[in-house]
Amino acid sequence: RCQTEYENRDEAAKGDETARKQFHAFVLFLAELYLNLEIKGTKGQVTRAEILQEGLRELLNSLFSNPVDSNLICAVKLLKLTGSVLEDAWKEKGNNVMEEMIQRIENVVLDANCSRDVKHMLLKVVELRSSNWGRVHETSPHTKATPENDPNYFMNEPTFYTSDGVPFTAADPDYQEKYQELLEREDLFPDYEENGMALSGPGDQYFNDLDNKMDPEIEEAYEKFCLESEHKRKQ
Repeated sequence: RCQTEYENRDEAAKGDETARKQFHAFVLFLAELYLNLEIKGTKGQVTRAEILQEGLRELLNSLFSNPVDSNLICAVKLLKLTGSVLEDAWKEKGNNVMEEMIQRIENVVLDANCSRDVKHMLLKVVELRSSNWGRVHETSPHTKATPENDPNYFMNEPTFYTSDGVPFTAADPDYQEKYQELLEREDLFPDYEENGMALSGPGDQYFNDLDNKMDPEIEEAYEKFCLESEHKRKQ
């Protein structure tokens, strides 16, 4: 059945709405199959089905050759799903197929009578590809991550709050000054155990008020601050 659908790709891409809808489902099915079907070689190496790789290339050509909105949206979904692995596979063969696809997208954006929204989606795919499909390479395990060599250094930093309630993280240029001010205010809070539970009793009105008023982000930041304060005190 896949072979039949594949052979009729150009007619389906030019067909009515029902035919195109069925064709698009077939395209995305093959894309999922390509991603998930692993083939083990004689030496134990794992590869993907080359026949599907070439098939997806021809399906993309059919979609771009008939640039109505629904075909282009299907092409966008296909590239977002498989673009990175397809490009890697093509590069291993020394082919520049993805460059050709990006050029086709740019031609469609310039010339086709598709909607503005679809053109925007196509440009987002070009942008995604220019950022290596959104893949972030980890820093070398032998290199300690720093703000200079790791663009995501501050991504998971906890959020703290100044006395005025203004949030800040380690990425803030005034971090040290603001954090020091936070430490100087730690006598405003009761002692905390290492597990973050208050030593004061359950009937303490101050903590009851905190439970009622804090949103989750502030509560998390507050607990992290208290744990860090306790850690520094023990040092």
